[in-house]
Amino acid sequence: MQVRKRIEVRGMVQGVGFRPYVYRLAVARELTGGIANSASGVTIEIQGEPQSVEEFLRALPAEAPPLARITDFEVREIACNGDHEFRIHASEKSEAARALIPPDIAVCDDCLRELFDPADRRHLYPFINCTNCGPRFTIVRSIPYDRPQTAMAVFEMCAQCRAEYDDPANRRFHAQPNACWDCGPQAELWNARGERFSSKDPIGEAAARLRAGSIVAVKGLGGFHLAADATNPETVEKLRGRKRRIEKPFAVMVPDMNAAEEFCEFDEEERELLLSPERPIVILRRKNPSAIAAGVAPFNPYLGIFLPYTPLHHLLFAQSGLRALVMTSGNLSEEPIAIGNSEAVARLAGLADFFLVHDREILRRCDDSVVRRSGARVRQMRRSRGFVPVPVFLDREFHPVLAVGGELKNTICLLEGRRAFLSQHIGDLENAEAFHFFGEAVEHLQNILEIQPLAVAYDLHPDYLSTRWALGQKGIRAIGVQHHHAHIASCMAENHLAGRVIGIALDGTGYGTDGRIWGGEILLADDVNFERAAHFSYVPMPGGAAAIREPWRMAASYLRHAFGEEMFRLAIPFVEQIPTAKVRTIFKMAERGMNSPLTSSCGRLFDAVAALGGLRHEVNYEAQAAIELEMCRDESAAGQPYAFAAREESGILQLDPAPVIRAIVEDLLRGATPGQISQRFHDGLACALAGVARLLRDRTRLNTVCLSGGTFQNVYLSGELERLLAADGFCVFTHSQVPAGDGGLSLGQAFVAATRLSRP
Repeated sequence: MQVRKRIEVRGMVQGVGFRPYVYRLAVARELTGGIANSASGVTIEIQGEPQSVEEFLRALPAEAPPLARITDFEVREIACNGDHEFRIHASEKSEAARALIPPDIAVCDDCLRELFDPADRRHLYPFINCTNCGPRFTIVRSIPYDRPQTAMAVFEMCAQCRAEYDDPANRRFHAQPNACWDCGPQAELWNARGERFSSKDPIGEAAARLRAGSIVAVKGLGGFHLAADATNPETVEKLRGRKRRIEKPFAVMVPDMNAAEEFCEFDEEERELLLSPERPIVILRRKNPSAIAAGVAPFNPYLGIFLPYTPLHHLLFAQSGLRALVMTSGNLSEEPIAIGNSEAVARLAGLADFFLVHDREILRRCDDSVVRRSGARVRQMRRSRGFVPVPVFLDREFHPVLAVGGELKNTICLLEGRRAFLSQHIGDLENAEAFHFFGEAVEHLQNILEIQPLAVAYDLHPDYLSTRWALGQKGIRAIGVQHHHAHIASCMAENHLAGRVIGIALDGTGYGTDGRIWGGEILLADDVNFERAAHFSYVPMPGGAAAIREPWRMAASYLRHAFGEEMFRLAIPFVEQIPTAKVRTIFKMAERGMNSPLTSSCGRLFDAVAALGGLRHEVNYEAQAAIELEMCRDESAAGQPYAFAAREESGILQLDPAPVIRAIVEDLLRGATPGQISQRFHDGLACALAGVARLLRDRTRLNTVCLSGGTFQNVYLSGELERLLAADGFCVFTHSQVPAGDGGLSLGQAFVAATRLSRP
């Protein structure tokens, strides 16, 4: 006796080879029925002998394609009918409108085998792909996700490719970028003026140029890279000079895991990250010595390593024989990545010696993602290629909302129902190109998702370009969300938390409700409102933004806060190195209220400690001083953690770093190393924050703590604070799906705004 089941599968199951997978699963068990895309995933009806149906149900989630992500799985019995075969039903546009468009994924092992197989018709074809791999998000123009709506529309499939595309039993069934040598995109090598080389092997020519020490702009999935031999110090320095990137680390692409092991230390979990289909840049401890040029990551014991993710990358390594390539974004510092061939020649003139291009259009800029493992958790440092536009799934339904993020590391978020879609990394909205990219991202995300928001959420800082854009939109409600509340709400959203929590939000800059610059905040927060329960003591930021670029200013400010005029008599290197007249000038600015806002920022405290310890008086990229302070920790250092003072003022607890600064001075007078100071500072900060959490629990009976903000990308601080809180019985939550820093801010804004919309 036969049975028939209806199965509703929700999640990332469209455009990832799920329907042909189900087809093969059913046919192999002689089952009938069909599969169709639905508004939230796919609907399957399956009919046959009970044992075969049960086998099908067990195999369905267990053996799903690598790109599939099943979030919900419901089965119910229905009446049998007279089906004689299993069919894949065509999609309706209304269904495709809610389909989840897959991200760009690294070339799969099956395609790689074909790529290097001389007997295969796609031998050495640099755009080989199948349903399980290749470009997706970056080639989508609009929905439905069919070939005519992608950058592949201009390439008509040959008879062989069309036969694969139409065959449900084939690995390339409905693979929209499907192509071959006869019908697909082709690569070319151009010189610095954009003139084409008449070469039958442009990739081999580019490989030869890389071996010779040239810089080659290489067109990838989401934009151009500037590629250079990472083992050639002169080439690396040449690239730094041209890109105007003084000391910020470059990412390094290596051909395989053997090369990764040659240059870096990593464990099995980090190995899996490197090999994952998303192919992110993974932050790993570098081996010393190694053949990687020191200039790739100056003053940094870590490297950002990733593996090739396009067939073209694999061919470059195979033909160059190089063991490591700098692969940095094809742009000048802080500009968006270049995506068009002519655009790349115009914008990268003077940076690249040659251009390895192709004629498949990149429709959406999408930088490489960056991750770092922390304990058992993977932290997103930059969420972009490979992860976007996979949504963050929420615990309840919401009205549609757009959130526009902050000013730095900007992302936007479009939320509807139980899904929150974050954009790719947009970057810092401080130049016209980045702000134009921001507008593109808003328009594109709304277009491909067909979501019309009822409200737009924005940061309270009145000068942020994203805020001005939001307030300039007509006919839509604008909802302001405080910066640090958004950080905590972002953590709550991805962890499905409800009710009130203790939120510890630490970062460099966030506009406070009192008009001051916040950044060391402990909040009592829920998904609607917050209360500021504690914060670091305010100190002036002499020179405003100049204090971010020149950490010595914050060191001087904190010394004055701790010692007053006595600071000028301290026999420590910092006081001896910075001219007294220079310091007194910035103090006069602060006394007169000239461009010296008060701040409670944890980021600025890190800057001050780094400068006092002799690490960094000026920085060449954002958070450099804080990063180097974390990296130099000496875990063997003896000594108690530095202690903060705590005092109550107007019902709000203030953590005063003055005792920390005094203890650092005492250590400096005793000849302490920067590593010893860093270790005691990190441990002291973790202890102080854990102590505040205990105090607030005593007052409120809240036992859930959320950690968010850019400072928590410091792996040691985050891990140590989590350990202390967990040991004290707290339930501790932080980030893994979105960055703890401002890259995750838009999720929190959208979550708060959508919740407010749902309330009477």
